[in-house]
Formats: sequence, C-alpha cells, structure tokens
Amino acid sequence: MSDALTVNDLTCNFDVSAPWLNRVLERKPRQFVRAVDDISFTVPMGGCLSLVGESGCGKSTVARLVTGLYRASEGEVRFAPGRSGEPLSAQMIFQDPFASLNPRWRVKNIIAEPLRELKLRNSDAEVMERVGELLRIVGLAPSDGSKFPHEFSGGQRQRISIARALAGEPEFLVCDEPTSALDVSVQAQILNLMRKLQDEMGLTYLFISHDMSVVRHMSDRIAVMYLGRIVEEADTETLFANPRHPYTRLLLETIPDIAEPKRHRSITASEVPSPLNPPSGCTFHPRCPLADGRCKSERPAMRNFADGSRAACHRVEEAAVATAKAIQAA
Repeated sequence: MSDALTVNDLTCNFDVSAPWLNRVLERKPRQFVRAVDDISFTVPMGGCLSLVGESGCGKSTVARLVTGLYRASEGEVRFAPGRSGEPLSAQMIFQDPFASLNPRWRVKNIIAEPLRELKLRNSDAEVMERVGELLRIVGLAPSDGSKFPHEFSGGQRQRISIARALAGEPEFLVCDEPTSALDVSVQAQILNLMRKLQDEMGLTYLFISHDMSVVRHMSDRIAVMYLGRIVEEADTETLFANPRHPYTRLLLETIPDIAEPKRHRSITASEVPSPLNPPSGCTFHPRCPLADGRCKSERPAMRNFADGSRAACHRVEEAAVATAKAIQAA
C-alpha cells in the first residue's frame, strides 16, 4: 500500500518573546518554544493514523502544519498523487464546530463555498443540488441548508463541518479532535459516520485526539506524542497489547475500567513540564518510574522493532517487563 502523506523531520518553532521594549528594559533575550520537534511519520493511502497525547503535546500544531495553516521551521510535508494525478489536498475538520462555522451564513452557503471557490460545479443550481446531497450523506435533510449554525445541536454542527470538508472532494482529511466538544453518545454517532464515509469514499485520515478509546476505534496505526516529539508508534492492536514507552502506558491507564474503577495504576499522573523549559535528556523522565541517570542526561533515539513498531526510550526492555507484570496482575 502506498503512502498518502509522508512527513520527514518536521519542526515548528514559535516566537513567544516579550515585546521589544520590554526585552530591552528587562534585558531579556528572545524566547522560542519548539511546539513540534523533529518528527517523521507516514499515513498509508486509505488508512487512518492517529496522533494522540495530552493537551500541549503539539498534535494540533502538526494538523495545521499538514494543512498549510502553519509554516514549518524545518522538515518536509509531502502528499502523494491522488486519483486525478495531482498531489492530494488535505481538508480539515476542526475541534469546535460552532467556532469553525460562520454564524452569519446559512448552512447551504457554508457548504457551497468550497464548491464555488474550487469551481467544482458549473451553475448555482448544480451547487445547491450537491449541497443537498452532502447534507443527506452526513445524516441531515436538504431543508436544513436554509438554517443558521446556532439552530443545530453540537453533533449536528459537526456533521455540517464534515459536509463542508467533503464539499472540496478531498481524498485526505485532517481531523483535529472532531468529537472532543461533543457528548459521549453523540461522539459515537460522529465516529461511526466517519468510519462509514472512509469505507464508502476511500478517504485517508490523519486523526488527532487525546482519547485512547476514540483512537482505538478509528485507527489502523497510532503515534504517541509528548512535548512535541513522537515517543512511540505502532499498529493499534500492538500498541494496546504491548506498549513499549512508559508514557503510552500512562495514557492507557487513563481509560476507565467499569469492572475495576479503583484499580492500581503503576504510573501516577502529574503536571506536564513547560515546553518553554523542557527537561533535559528524555523529556518524560520527571514523570517516569523507570527513569535513571541516563534518562536525565541523554535524549533517547527512536528504535525500530521487528513487529513494525518504534519507540524512543532507553529502558524499553524494562517497560515491557512492567507491562507483562501488569497484565498478569489484572
């Protein structure tokens, strides 16, 4: 299977310095934060790769870099040719469906805008016909096109966002936490809709989320991010069955267990370090129960394994033993 998206050595720095006069008076240097730190990954054609991690890990920045909303400081984002022979273009489904929809436009005009801008239909009648078709595809009625966004529920607004993304006839969708602002029952409906659309239209997804249960439902492969870096990547079932990085184990232990709600957790949650002043060596070492002197001083390189997974950890073997013991105890 060919790759729809290839990302190589992607880095993004933001200037968060105080204003020039403040720096002069206070004698402070310019300050930068490295939101994305030298990451590489691929997304197979027709598949779904999920980026998962806590808030502030850089996953939404990656989404904006891929779609061209942000400019990379270093590295490469390369799309493969699509069915038309031209490089794939990525459309984005945003996290907050209310903020991403123009409140002054009727829904039919919101969805019609990509059709008109990209000249995908020849006449206004054809545009409106396609808008009605897209509304039906996402589970709404064509008559809903005459309403404004505030007249819909959160789940319905997200369906409108999906319809707008599909209007540009994309083959690649970047989904930035598309269900995090929705109730759990509505989340399931939107996720099932997205899976259905992927199967029917042959779509490729880059899916962004902090919820491990959601990414397990959606993904073929998962990349775990921490403070701007990918610390582990594996096929979905491999990652859930055999997490190699202690941070991945921390994320998995946040998944609620109805049978054992007060179960023992081997890694306790704590504050994420500031990205303005990240820890030396492995940035996860202040929170890691396996950390030693090497973890504090030496940044771990990404290691590839025979099952196709990869992880950046000095103590992968010890982490695997800890995971095996936890499984046996359960």
